Amino acid sequence: MIFVACLAVSLVVAAMAALNTALPDIALDIHATSAQMTWIIDGYTLILAALLLPAGAVGDRFGRRGILMAGLVIFGAASLAAIWVETPGELIATRFAAGIGAALIMPTTLSLITAGVPREQRAIGVSIWAAVAGVGAIMGFFVTGVLLQFFSWHSVFITFAVAAVATLLLAFTIGTSQDDDPGPFDFIGSATSVLAVTGVVFGLLEAPTRGWTDPLILIGLIGGVALGAAFVLIELRRRSPLLDVRLFRNRAFASGSLSVALQFFASFGIFYLILLLLQLVYGYSPLKSAFALIPMVAGVGVFALLGNWVAVRFDSLRLVLTVGIAVAGAGTLAIGIVDPDTYWKLAIMLGVLAVGIGLATAPSTTAIMTNTPLENQGVGSAVNDTARELGAAIGIGLAGSLMAAGYENRIGATAEAARDQLAAFGDPAGADQAADGIQRSLAGAVEVSRQLPPQAAELAQFIRDGAENAFVPPLQQACLVLGSVLIAGAVFLGWFAPRQVIDPATLPAPAPGDSDDAAVPGAGNG
Repeated sequence: MIFVACLAVSLVVAAMAALNTALPDIALDIHATSAQMTWIIDGYTLILAALLLPAGAVGDRFGRRGILMAGLVIFGAASLAAIWVETPGELIATRFAAGIGAALIMPTTLSLITAGVPREQRAIGVSIWAAVAGVGAIMGFFVTGVLLQFFSWHSVFITFAVAAVATLLLAFTIGTSQDDDPGPFDFIGSATSVLAVTGVVFGLLEAPTRGWTDPLILIGLIGGVALGAAFVLIELRRRSPLLDVRLFRNRAFASGSLSVALQFFASFGIFYLILLLLQLVYGYSPLKSAFALIPMVAGVGVFALLGNWVAVRFDSLRLVLTVGIAVAGAGTLAIGIVDPDTYWKLAIMLGVLAVGIGLATAPSTTAIMTNTPLENQGVGSAVNDTARELGAAIGIGLAGSLMAAGYENRIGATAEAARDQLAAFGDPAGADQAADGIQRSLAGAVEVSRQLPPQAAELAQFIRDGAENAFVPPLQQACLVLGSVLIAGAVFLGWFAPRQVIDPATLPAPAPGDSDDAAVPGAGNG
């Protein structure tokens, strides 16, 4: 069961990251604009984040294995359909469909482990799941890089489809679990949660492109937060809520959720920045960029197992979460302080970041799932996954906005000088177009320098140097901000998080005749 669940979650997480590597080839083939390229990536993430809570409840109600298998069918079919698309709109539609399938898959993977694995094996099961989920994005970069080295971008979607079919066949070999008395389904709460998460995630993902003051961004963010508050009020008044928001009174549950959000806030914000650095400044290929992220794979994979063992074995949740997030913050701050002009420096700092995330990742998930009632494990898993998605969206939005603003403030002189020199060759329209490309982004500046003829090699180098000098300082400033948030989060967790993985002060007492396992899922882990 653990193997199948981990295979399924790795598929979902890899699909979040893989297309970033393949996007340039896709854009050229189907003639996608910048806005359409954004939605090819973000459409999947938006649908996944919005549907996680209702999907987790559906799994609890109708059986987690069945919903997992339904999600795999939808995900595989959507991936296969992507190889025949001819327009950006068609590809975006397949990504929306894949997001629906992913939303059905992701909560069921963790809830199958926590509800179906014997008590003595749950801690190791959660640790393995957390490690796989943590490194899944990097493995997505790696697999995509290998495929693009030899095949077209269609091979990425074919691989997703084949992997979905293989996982579906393996799912027939595992058992299932569900809530035997789920009560009426919370349609009002489901609709409110979907709209709230959609508004917030849309605003965060689109803010770097549109700007934080864009009316649509403000409507999404403010409306999403308002609907989130309405969701809390609705759930407090319902007999059978989609999510019992009183669970957040449990300090272990709340601390785990915050820690998960902070981890993905840091990791996806850093992914966004570092992949640009590797490919556009270092000049690495997609495959070499994936190899360059190996320190993160090793750090998260190894320390996820260690962190959970320490937290459960020695009742030290507060210590592990605080140290983990603080170490991750130190690694992120180091990128902002030390000039990442060579790979070995960057590798060390990424390794420190990965160690911190690895230490905190499995204990955070264990704290969430152990303090969620056994019959609601799908919803508990969805809370864990929603925290991941919201953290990632905030990280990408903040890092992207700081990066864009800083680059724009610094690149003006380079763009104007390039315009003047190109206009001197007698093509003012081409000079204006080139200057706009330089002004827009580092990727645009690199593309302009590549298109210049050999006799303009000196100008091409001038453009690249100016663009890199305008890119690296904002990257470091963004890392300083991300790292500062992590340090502040670590300080808060050091005060707020309970010492134990299970917070007995806020858990309801077991009903007469109930087993300890039923009242406290995962009790006795380790």
